[in-house]
Amino acid sequence: MNEYALVTGASKGIGKQIALSLARVGYHLLLVARSETELQVLAKLINEEYNVNASYLPIDLSLENAADQVASWCKRQTPALSILINNAGYGLWGNFDQLTLAAQMNMLRLNIDVVLELSHHLLPVLKQQKQAYILNISSTAAYQAVPTLSLYAASKTFILSYSRALRYELKDSTVSVSCLCPGPTATGFSSRAGMDALADLAEKFNMSPESVAATGLKGMFNKKAEIIPGFLNKVSSFGTRLLPKSLIERITARLYQQ
Repeated sequence: MNEYALVTGASKGIGKQIALSLARVGYHLLLVARSETELQVLAKLINEEYNVNASYLPIDLSLENAADQVASWCKRQTPALSILINNAGYGLWGNFDQLTLAAQMNMLRLNIDVVLELSHHLLPVLKQQKQAYILNISSTAAYQAVPTLSLYAASKTFILSYSRALRYELKDSTVSVSCLCPGPTATGFSSRAGMDALADLAEKFNMSPESVAATGLKGMFNKKAEIIPGFLNKVSSFGTRLLPKSLIERITARLYQQ
């Protein structure tokens, strides 16, 4: 196999486990994240443990023109890119008017803009492959409004809707688009979001990043539109379609109250 996969947010959590899983089945890896040290360690592990090449680019994707730089780097690395994993992203916990606007806009830049830009830049390359895949990482938060995580949840709703629409637009091409919507996962998300006060609650429901990555890749290769790992996550996501929105908002507000 001489196919390549690009994984953003590859240094830890779900992104790291996706990268390792793809290496095991023979994909060469293009790894992108902010931490050069963590990327270097991961690339070294992949290069030594698996018969594939792993290259990395340390970059803050939220910076202006970062997605352009990543796309150009990928095209210089290989013409055989067949998988794009849009995994980089984070959340912020707190009331909208109490969080700084700059911090929230930075989050939206990474969660939404970078996904769109990388996809647009790299689709011409993906379309040249016999079979290619885009896996966008959303969240079960996409299925309802979440007070105190309002913009994070809204950004993930955007990614889910966009993924389904893009999937339809590309249905006659060689590119399959899937959206992975995990629930609570042991990735450090809560700490990055400023939710340390809810750490004990999160631990009760957390799935492992290894399990989420395995479910996500299985669904991607099976060309599923939406992939929700875990029975409880499937049930809760289905329940949001049946219950009144106002009730769901009250429930989530109590779960994530400050």
